[in-house]
Amino acid sequence: MTRRYIALVEMLSRACGVLSALLLIAAMVVVCEMIVMRYVLRAATIWQTEAVVFSATAAIFLGAPYVLLKKGHVGVDVIQLLVTPKIRRKLEWIGAVFGFVFCAIMSVATAIHLLEAIEGGWTTPSVAAVPLWMPLSPMFVGLLLLCLQYTAEFAKLAGDQT
Repeated sequence: MTRRYIALVEMLSRACGVLSALLLIAAMVVVCEMIVMRYVLRAATIWQTEAVVFSATAAIFLGAPYVLLKKGHVGVDVIQLLVTPKIRRKLEWIGAVFGFVFCAIMSVATAIHLLEAIEGGWTTPSVAAVPLWMPLSPMFVGLLLLCLQYTAEFAKLAGDQT
């Protein structure tokens, strides 16, 4: 059961990593289009800035579980290199617990904010007036998946899966 859970969460994390890369590519294309529209064609750009910001933000949050899966986060491992494997394992547990608690708190806070935005019909103050549930949803989903990836990491650290 644990192995299937880990495999499912890792599959979701990989899919979010691919989606994150696609969102960054889309943001890059929109930036290029915005430059051509504004500086070459002298046309107004209304939706492009928000599309780029929201795509990049979604990419960050949706890509986070994949980064955790691949241990791609930036870290200073000087202490880990100096200690015994037993202490290193304890440090990994401590880091995972703190990371999970932070992500769980942020998931709840983002969910509350998302629900308020939906119920209040909140939009951005720009001309495009994008409904705020659109940029908040990937934040919530990414944080939730990050919590799931941390639980998979807990299972791996417990020795169920290497």
